[in-house]
Amino acid sequence: MTQADMQALPTPRRIGGRTALAGVIGWPVVHSRSPLMHNFWLAQYGIDGAYVPLPVRPGAFDVAVRGLQAAGFRGTNVTIPHKEAAFRIVDRLDRSARRSGSVNTLVFAPDGAIEGYSTDGDGFVANVEAHGIAVTGGRALLLGAGGAARAIAASLLDRGVAVTIANRTAARAHELADAMRADAEAGAMVDVAPWDGLGTVLPGCDMLVNTTSVGMHGGPPGDLPVDLALATPALVVCDIVYVPRQTALLRTAAARGLRCVDGLGMLIHQARLGFRKWFGTDPVIGPEVEALLDADLRGEES
Repeated sequence: MTQADMQALPTPRRIGGRTALAGVIGWPVVHSRSPLMHNFWLAQYGIDGAYVPLPVRPGAFDVAVRGLQAAGFRGTNVTIPHKEAAFRIVDRLDRSARRSGSVNTLVFAPDGAIEGYSTDGDGFVANVEAHGIAVTGGRALLLGAGGAARAIAASLLDRGVAVTIANRTAARAHELADAMRADAEAGAMVDVAPWDGLGTVLPGCDMLVNTTSVGMHGGPPGDLPVDLALATPALVVCDIVYVPRQTALLRTAAARGLRCVDGLGMLIHQARLGFRKWFGTDPVIGPEVEALLDADLRGEES
């Protein structure tokens, strides 16, 4: 091979003994966009680091986390089905995790402790605010009562937004409301509405947030019991689903002239805290990373 041929070869990425390591634990984890996003930021800021997918079977989470910690990883993101296990394994629980009752970010501290954070709620709020919408006061109608709903409810309540929770299984909605009321700061700002009785609730809301999986992969919005014809013109419609970015709910809202916020920005904004903790840099949320993820998602849809 000639010297010219050598110069034409791509420069291999160097990973050595000082490379900072982090990743995302899940089962399955092959579809996670986090490695694409974090490795983009690592390259953008010239950081000697790598972020990798970590497929871990149910039941093996604790062993895997202790092994990664022993191997020198800085920490991990946690996705389904391991968030409850992550909540149990931490030594120090950040307020964000206590309020949301979930952990999606682990940090392996220098003193050997495992720290747990929840970034979903603040990531949601940051995404809404990035669309030029102030998140303060008013009332939000929250559809769903899972882990994401709890994190988002906590962050909305922290900003003075009253929250009405509706879930197909009413008992779960009441459980979430009771958990939020347990924090004195929430007080009477949380209530529950019946899944099939939202017609009387929606006109009094400033924000509608879908935290369910309805609409994912192009599914119809028919399972969501909301009639946007009853909304005020000021309603903001948010969907945390990002495959596709424009869900049927958001398309219906846009057709009525309502302001819409899709879920891709939440994915990006919630990743900032972990990146800062692991790699020492607070990434700027610019158009480049959104375009990168959007192109990747469009490739899946085609």
